[in-house]
Amino acid sequence: MRAWLMDAYDGVEKMQLREVADPEPGPGQALIAVKFAALNPADAFLARAMYPANPPLPHVLGRDGVGEVIEVGRGVQNVRTGEVVGVLRCDVGVATWGTLAEKTVIPAASAAPVPKGWSWEEMAGAPLALLTAYQALTQWSDPPAPPPAGSVILVTGASGGVGIATIYLSKSMNLTVVALSRSAEKGAQLKALGADFVFDPSAPDLRSAISAAIAPKKVDLAVDNIGGAFFNQVIAMLGYGGRISVVGRSAGPVPEFNTASLFFRRNRIGGVAVSDFTPESAQATFREIVSRLDGIGKRPVIDRIFAFDDVKQAFARLGQGPMGKVVIRVAG
Repeated sequence: MRAWLMDAYDGVEKMQLREVADPEPGPGQALIAVKFAALNPADAFLARAMYPANPPLPHVLGRDGVGEVIEVGRGVQNVRTGEVVGVLRCDVGVATWGTLAEKTVIPAASAAPVPKGWSWEEMAGAPLALLTAYQALTQWSDPPAPPPAGSVILVTGASGGVGIATIYLSKSMNLTVVALSRSAEKGAQLKALGADFVFDPSAPDLRSAISAAIAPKKVDLAVDNIGGAFFNQVIAMLGYGGRISVVGRSAGPVPEFNTASLFFRRNRIGGVAVSDFTPESAQATFREIVSRLDGIGKRPVIDRIFAFDDVKQAFARLGQGPMGKVVIRVAG
């Protein structure tokens, strides 16, 4: 089979498409012929040793995908050969070879059926972004639960996969969404997808404009996908008891800020890690997510589909800031 191999931690630009031996499923595993894969920022970070994983080399990236089951290992009962399944959160693409290959082995417990009415492409790009967004919204209570109806959610990097997933899930929870995007064209699309308000984060009067739009409410929860210098602005926009769910850092490190800014409004900052999902909780949560999206008539958004030979160009598109998910057509 062909696979995109990462031979060193020097970036996705150095990956090579080569012929390798077909993998074989072990106990509890399924071998799938990958039809579509999807890219995530975490893939590019892992390729530069900027992610908390250190898989042996060569390595194959790709945490999301859809494929046809062509063989199962001992003890597998939940999937059968011939079925087309998606990959929920697991070690695929992180500790083990991922979906940027014509075939890959996945834990059978992490195989999920394609939801009714969804295309294979939509399913390929959905699980990681949707599970991440769900955790970002629900992690502040024990057990996890949606914020109170009417809460104001601020979403940075709103046009990306997790950003759009956050908008969808927020609307399914009856939350008010303030989305940030530097592109007027993307901003119009975000409004069409359900965002209540859209602002350009570079606007000089951003904080006062958001405050006026949501008055008398304040920002209850920020889902931050970018990090960087703008993080201080996010802190400043929180209301009393406001929280920040930290998802990504595509804008780079966060500069020093005065921790006293958190004191008197009882603000909290917490990281999001989908590795906390067990196979069982990921399956249950994904079923709930699909039900929520069905309830509001929404489907995952695909930015662009690239050929398997053009994976490097696809990563370049990911770095440009797509509108939705970047997907790879591996076969078919």
